Amino acid sequence: MSAERAIRLGISACLLGEKVRYDGGHKLDRFITDTLGQYVEFLAICPEVECGLGVPREAMRLVGDPASPRLLTIRTKQDLTKRMEQWASRRVQELETEELCGFIFKSGSPSSGMERVRVHTEEGMPSRRGSGIFARVFMEHFPLIPVEDEGRLHDLKFRENFIERIFTFNRWRDAVGDDQRVGRLVEFHTSHKLLILSHSPRYYTDMGRLVARSKEVPRKALFAQYQALLMEALGVKSTASKNANVLQHILGYFKKELTADEKKDLLEVIHSYRGGHVPLIVPITLVKHYVRKHSQPYLMEQVYLNPHPVELQLRNHV
Repeated sequence: MSAERAIRLGISACLLGEKVRYDGGHKLDRFITDTLGQYVEFLAICPEVECGLGVPREAMRLVGDPASPRLLTIRTKQDLTKRMEQWASRRVQELETEELCGFIFKSGSPSSGMERVRVHTEEGMPSRRGSGIFARVFMEHFPLIPVEDEGRLHDLKFRENFIERIFTFNRWRDAVGDDQRVGRLVEFHTSHKLLILSHSPRYYTDMGRLVARSKEVPRKALFAQYQALLMEALGVKSTASKNANVLQHILGYFKKELTADEKKDLLEVIHSYRGGHVPLIVPITLVKHYVRKHSQPYLMEQVYLNPHPVELQLRNHV
């Protein structure tokens, strides 16, 4: 089920080093460009520049109701809300053809901040309760596309979850595309079962039931429901406990193949991982060794063992 199409991500242009910020500067992020950039293609977007504002320009902030704030310049109080919202509405429609698998927003930006963006009262008191205007329009228009901001990507748990979601989103598109045959969905689900289980046993059960009823559900609704459940499931954070349960589940496939000592060794490694003493890559590596050694067909197809490039080292932290 390996993806063939490139993973395309939208991104705030300043994070790629483009000098488009209000002060003429940028916010180059080396992890994004130098590490993640080896595996994805970026589509750079600067809402302020694309809606016609210059560089440099007067700084802006959000003011008023956090659910529907106004975008005002700080010094002259120019209201740019309508201008930004109209541009954003047009831009997200244009992005429908870009096949984006995710978006990385600039944290704190009044146009591109994903969450916890400062919104000021009329008296000037700030609270971190808003989203940037373009980011809000994008997330409302593309509710299933994974999004994150560059600040949270420096937290290893958020980083791993986002990258896992964009790779899965791309695999889903590559596996299904416009070919909505039930067999394609069943094949995809079968290879992703353990990955889903590592995030949410509840979603694992619900999605299994949906697939079992696939012939009873109208085709378009079936694929739409499955995709929504898939992205919701992966949005649930994985934990050491859930991963350990999956690893023990995997052990059940080797009842006859492994010796008593090999089973004991694997259980000890899983226990060490659950206790926070070794990273997930340690038991995963041992499991993959046994999968290759014994050519276990079901596990050889499980995306859980290889959800993203090992070079990203996303499973190497405790």
